[in-house]
Amino acid sequence: MEKQIRVIEVKRSIFEHNDLDADRLRGELKEKNIFLLNLMSSPGSGKTTTLLALAKALNGRVKLGVMEADIDSAVDAQKMAEAGIRTIQIHTGGMCHLDADMTRQGLYEFGMDGAEVIVLENVGNLVCPAEFDTGAVKNMTILSVPEGDDKPLKYPLMYETCDLLVINKIDVLPYFDFDVKRASDYARQRNPDIDILTVSAKTGEGIDALADWIVAEAKAWMKQG
Repeated sequence: MEKQIRVIEVKRSIFEHNDLDADRLRGELKEKNIFLLNLMSSPGSGKTTTLLALAKALNGRVKLGVMEADIDSAVDAQKMAEAGIRTIQIHTGGMCHLDADMTRQGLYEFGMDGAEVIVLENVGNLVCPAEFDTGAVKNMTILSVPEGDDKPLKYPLMYETCDLLVINKIDVLPYFDFDVKRASDYARQRNPDIDILTVSAKTGEGIDALADWIVAEAKAWMKQG
């Protein structure tokens, strides 16, 4: 007689536990009137450069903080600090993503008093970060022109989970076979409700519109009962 083997769905259990913890974290953020934005993208898309430009556009409008997540090093956090932006570095210990509890640890080390908008720059990766709810209020992804306009087809979950797609490096559009409309259409195939903005973090084009989006979303979050 064949022996019955108990099978445990570990992956499902991990995700379910994290989702509940993420909801609890959003409750904690609501109590403190903090808007947490989870920023995800592949390496080299321009996350840090976009944040530096965004900090200037948000100056005087909201109290901004940035949490930098990396497997190792503090290069990005150093850039933020040199620009006068309140920041903290999170090392993931080799993990390719942050989950809700890791985000909470970072927030409490960062110190949430006095902050209004905190941007979590997640680990550069189009797969793992999209799988884990960090407890953020909104999710944003950056797609840079050199990466190609087909990324929403290749990495669907990233675009399904994000509220905003920022197409970056539009200043180099003449040099790449990248169609903004095609990329936008692909993203909306995955997520009809996704907002899409085009920017150049290098020249500053579109950064004010991105700042307006963040301020509007933060105000809406803080007004919720």
